[in-house]
Amino acid sequence: MKTLMVALLMLVLVPKVAFAQADPKTERLWKAKCASCHGADGKAQTEQGKKMAMHDITTAEWQKSWTDDKIKQSILNGVDETKDGKKKQMDPFKDKLKPEQVDALVGYTRSLAAK
Repeated sequence: MKTLMVALLMLVLVPKVAFAQADPKTERLWKAKCASCHGADGKAQTEQGKKMAMHDITTAEWQKSWTDDKIKQSILNGVDETKDGKKKQMDPFKDKLKPEQVDALVGYTRSLAAK
């Protein structure tokens, strides 16, 4: 029952584009630029992800709390913050990725929502 409730909630909260099949180029881009910290599956259970106490971006809570624009701005401008004694850093990609690649990564991030 709980799984059904989460699935229904995700249908309401996550844009339909997130459920589309991931473009192989975007998946490769994720693996090259994001997976070392966020993990291939978005659960952040990598050495770097654990070191920085990164969030599991597949959870309904995270997916709901982060807007597409907030995800996009993090990709473009990077992250440099310390929270609960953990330094979180992500390089900015505004000069390294094309706008359509950034948009594709936002969609890919949404596609990682727990199923």
